[in-house]
Amino acid sequence: MLTFDQKLAIITSFPELQRKDVSLGRVNFHYEESVHEKQTVVYHLHPNGNGFVFAGLLKGVPTDAKGMVNIRDFESDELKQLIARSITSLTGDSLEVADTRVAREPKDSFQSSRAEFWRGPGGARLTLLLEDDLWYVYAGKELEMAFETYEESVQYLQDEQFRRE
Repeated sequence: MLTFDQKLAIITSFPELQRKDVSLGRVNFHYEESVHEKQTVVYHLHPNGNGFVFAGLLKGVPTDAKGMVNIRDFESDELKQLIARSITSLTGDSLEVADTRVAREPKDSFQSSRAEFWRGPGGARLTLLLEDDLWYVYAGKELEMAFETYEESVQYLQDEQFRRE
């Protein structure tokens, strides 16, 4: 198991992360350029070596209800890879995001920390995200459109020749 200082050294090697000291000697690291509401990549890294990394948007990574992975027993390469993947997932450019399959689910069951990615003509990529009871379509960090219902947003994307990834 890596020590607190070893984990801290790995995490601080990612210059895009901003350190936020919290209570009891714990440390959070945020990715402030996130296109999602979620910005915390490393949560409550504790001096005893325990802590969490956000992986709620990644395929094939078991997480808790908040989309976090406990990194207590991670090795160096494993931790580096997970942090890099977490950051990439928050950029909106990741091709490995979890399949949200929300087309037939009621709006209440959709988790706002999850997104759908749509690919269109010329490889253009848009992100569909539920925030504050509205469905937003983003092109990178720029807001493209907003809709009151999921169905309206899907119809717009399909009309523009986009397909869900």
